[in-house]
Amino acid sequence: MPHSSTGPAEAAEPDHPSHRSGRRNAGLVWLKEIGTIIAIALVLSFLIKTFLFRAYWIPSGSMEQTLELDDRIFVNLLVPRPFDLQRGDIVVFRDTQAWLPPTVPKDEGPFGWVQDAATFVGLLPDDSQQHLVKRVIGLPGDHVVCCNAEGKITVNGAPLTEPYLYPGSEAADLSQPFDVVVPEGKVWVMGDHRDDSADSRAHQDTPGKGFISMADIEGKATVIAWPATRWTILGNYPEVFRDVPAPSSTPAASPPAVPSGQ
Repeated sequence: MPHSSTGPAEAAEPDHPSHRSGRRNAGLVWLKEIGTIIAIALVLSFLIKTFLFRAYWIPSGSMEQTLELDDRIFVNLLVPRPFDLQRGDIVVFRDTQAWLPPTVPKDEGPFGWVQDAATFVGLLPDDSQQHLVKRVIGLPGDHVVCCNAEGKITVNGAPLTEPYLYPGSEAADLSQPFDVVVPEGKVWVMGDHRDDSADSRAHQDTPGKGFISMADIEGKATVIAWPATRWTILGNYPEVFRDVPAPSSTPAASPPAVPSGQ
């Protein structure tokens, strides 16, 4: 009788070596594609971090309530070069004048290099505490004074009404008065939490006279990226500085800094 089509199933075909080799090759191709994607992502992240944006971590309350402790921000590296700074911009700058106290290297454990590498390529924010973040109040040539009869800072004679200040910190300006003309290539910076910010006011007696060099500015803070509940675009409050006139004279070059200890 002819065999029924519903008879016992035929024995499985033996696993031929060529099949195993094909599966191995497919796995290698998959791993190669994943490796290529990761490499491209790391290169793009590094290029973005080097030329466009960089992430930073906020270690203090000096910019409250605009920036809170432990916020992560993105900084536009195209400011101040090639794009110009504006009054009111929030900037991150290198602490080349030792405004911050010396830090003790932290023990990152055996895998600290992973965090360092991720920070280097821009996947993690810089938390080295070698940078500061403040708001630009005076540009080169500006005459910045604290304070007028109403207790307000003036820039080139125009009083500022500053809505970004931490509530109740306005009076802190009066405890550190100043009357300065910003030199060429420098800016005058202040924190939004005035009574919790050791900014330009607090360093008038140092060799740098409280001014920050444009060359030390890493960029302009543009976005709070983390935590997600605080995501927002950071503005520079153009209405605050709208009535500030241009400087009356060309800014003078700053005098050479006297080396500390002399």
